[in-house]
Amino acid sequence: MGARRTAVGRAPAGGHPHARVAAPGPVAVEEGGLVLAAVRVLGADALLPAVLLGTPPDPDELAVFRKSVESFAPRADAAPTVLWSHWAMARTLRRLDPPSAAATADGTEPAAEWLDDASWQVLTHQLAVLAPLALPGEDSAVARAAQGRPVDVARGFVRAVRRRDWRQAAGAGRWLTLLHGVPGTLGLEAGLDFVELMGGHDPLVELQVRAARLLRTGAPV
Repeated sequence: MGARRTAVGRAPAGGHPHARVAAPGPVAVEEGGLVLAAVRVLGADALLPAVLLGTPPDPDELAVFRKSVESFAPRADAAPTVLWSHWAMARTLRRLDPPSAAATADGTEPAAEWLDDASWQVLTHQLAVLAPLALPGEDSAVARAAQGRPVDVARGFVRAVRRRDWRQAAGAGRWLTLLHGVPGTLGLEAGLDFVELMGGHDPLVELQVRAARLLRTGAPV
């Protein structure tokens, strides 16, 4: 699982026009197992290079991703972040494999009212968990909630850095690259450098920081 996270995290870094997520050896889609679980942990970010760089996904990896979406459909009473994570994966599948996506999900967004009255601390935590939703030009109720509270997300980013919660800081930083109205005094670029320096040994932190830089510059990092 860790090897797969590292591969995904590093794929956007080179910016090669044919960069793909490196699969951890041959995968028997029918057998499921740890690979499907690893993809589920990464969520929509399992195919992030294809989404951000516009490169066709590897057919085998797309098949594993599709199987994960099909195998881990959440119950109606699942936690909101679980519902949104699944929705984000289904959205990615609709983008990259429309024929198969039609039978997977109807595209209806889960509820997002729980974010309306969330404190800035809770908001930042939830957004960090749902960082795969932070994509340029992609609208969702979660993205709109984030856009409505850029100062709160910035406060949460600073708090996460001070608490050395590098995963939360990296996820919040990714969102901040897309938000309008972020305080100029935040020093987001330097903050992301620091998060990478201190927490970049964690593949998930590395993934979010590299994605944030790509979103911020519009070019491979």
